[in-house]
Amino acid sequence: MFAGTIKTIVVWKLDRLSRSLVDGLNTLADWCNRGIRVVSITQQLDFSGIVGKMLAAIFFALGEMEQQTRRERQAAGIAVAKQEGVYKGRKVGTYKATPSRAVQLRKQGLTDSEIASALGVTRRTVQRYLNG
Repeated sequence: MFAGTIKTIVVWKLDRLSRSLVDGLNTLADWCNRGIRVVSITQQLDFSGIVGKMLAAIFFALGEMEQQTRRERQAAGIAVAKQEGVYKGRKVGTYKATPSRAVQLRKQGLTDSEIASALGVTRRTVQRYLNG
């Protein structure tokens, strides 16, 4: 992945690196094993040492818990809004962008990321358009 030229990775906050405990720890461990120093600006921590790795595990766990809690609150809010008839969601059969346009852009040789950027949707949405 890296050509050995990167010595330090600076993140705004560690939970911006990953909201998943396992994914975050695996990424951080990989970077540390490669000798790359990882520093968080807002937390003012260097995660390359043993204490840093322990703190990283805690921060990743808190980030994952925070995300799960947010999703639960959102789902509860949507359920209440649906019950009150306020939230109806997107109508069946409607799309965020035109799937045929995604196919045209693919034929022109664009990558999923480039198509997503051009259509203003996520890469995963592009993949659904192309495989669906």
